[in-house]
Amino acid sequence: MSLSIGIVGLPNVGKSTLFNALTKKSVLAANYPFATIDPSVGVVAVPDERLWKLSEFSKSKKTIPAAVEFVDIAGLVKGASEGEGLGNKFLSNIRETDAIAEIVRIFEDENIIHVANKIDPMADIGVIHTELALADLETVKKRLVNIGKEIKRGDKDALIEEAALRKLEVALESGELARQVALGEKELPFVKNIHLLTMKPILFVLNKKGGGKNLDEINDERYQKLISYIESLGAQYVVVDARIEEELKDFEGKEKEEMRSALSASKDNGVDNLIKKGYELLNLITYFTTGEDETRAWTIVRGSTEPVAGTAIHTDFKDKFIKAEVVEWDKLLQKALWRIEGKEYIVKDGDVIEFKI
Repeated sequence: MSLSIGIVGLPNVGKSTLFNALTKKSVLAANYPFATIDPSVGVVAVPDERLWKLSEFSKSKKTIPAAVEFVDIAGLVKGASEGEGLGNKFLSNIRETDAIAEIVRIFEDENIIHVANKIDPMADIGVIHTELALADLETVKKRLVNIGKEIKRGDKDALIEEAALRKLEVALESGELARQVALGEKELPFVKNIHLLTMKPILFVLNKKGGGKNLDEINDERYQKLISYIESLGAQYVVVDARIEEELKDFEGKEKEEMRSALSASKDNGVDNLIKKGYELLNLITYFTTGEDETRAWTIVRGSTEPVAGTAIHTDFKDKFIKAEVVEWDKLLQKALWRIEGKEYIVKDGDVIEFKI
C-alpha cells in the first residue's frame, strides 16, 4: 500500500530540514526560498515497539516495519494559485499526495529569513490555505461548467453534484477549506471525485528551535491563537525541533538519548510522533505476521475485513481466503491461544494473523 504525506509550508520554515530528519536522506536545505524544486520522496519506517517485541519472541531472522511515504514539496508563496513562485508545480505535487503535513514556524531567529519578515503562524497558515482554496475554487468552477448540460436536462446525479459544488463555491470564496463544508451522504462521492486540495486531511507540524525564542515556551498570544485554530478544524498537531532532530538522525539507542540530553532537547521524539500521527492521519492500522523466518508489520486501512487485509500480503488472499488464526500481539507474548476468525472479522490494530488459504 503506497500512501503519501506531502510536507507543505512557506519557504524557510524547516521543510527540508524536517525531511532530512525523517528520512535520513540528504536533500538541499538552504537559507533561501525554493531550495527544494523537485519533490524528494522518502519511505519512512513507522516506529512500533510491538514489532520488535514480537520479533524477539519469535527469534525472527528478519524484522520488517510498516512504512509511510513523505514528500518534500517546494515552498509556497502568495499568488501560487496564479502561478507565482513555483505555484503550479507546488499545487501539482500536493495534489498527488494523500494527506498534508503543514509545517509552521513557531520560533523567532533573526539569522533565519522569513519571507514576510515577521513570525506570525496564523498569517503563514492564511497564505497557504488561501492559495489552496483559490486553486480548489478554480477546480469547482470548471466542474460546474463541465456538467452544465446535464444540470439543464435535470439529470438527478448532476443536480446532486451541483448542490455540493455550490456549497463549496461559497465556502472557498470566503477562504474556508472544503473539509469544513457540511456535505450530505449523496454529495460526498461527487466531491471526492474532483480531488480537492483542501479536502485532504491535515496534520500541523509546529517547528521550534532549541535555544531560541519559541512561542509555545513563552505562551505567546500568537501560539494560543494557532492552537485554537487547529482545534477549530478538528485537526491534530505535533511539536518538532526539526534542526535538532536532523542532527540526531544518525544516532540510535542510548547514544541518541545521550546526544539529545547534551543538546538540551526535549526527551519527546518529535519525529517519531510525527510519523505515528501521519500514519493515523491516513486512517491506517498495522497487523503482524511472525515466525522464525520473519516478523513483519502490514499496513491496511482501518475497518478492513480479513480477506481485504490479506491482500497486503498477496492479492490472491482475498478470493482464496478460507479462515485465519488471530491473536492480539500482547496476548501472544503471554502465550495465549490463537482463535479462528472468518471473512466478516474486522482486523484490529495490533492483531497477529496467520492466514489459511
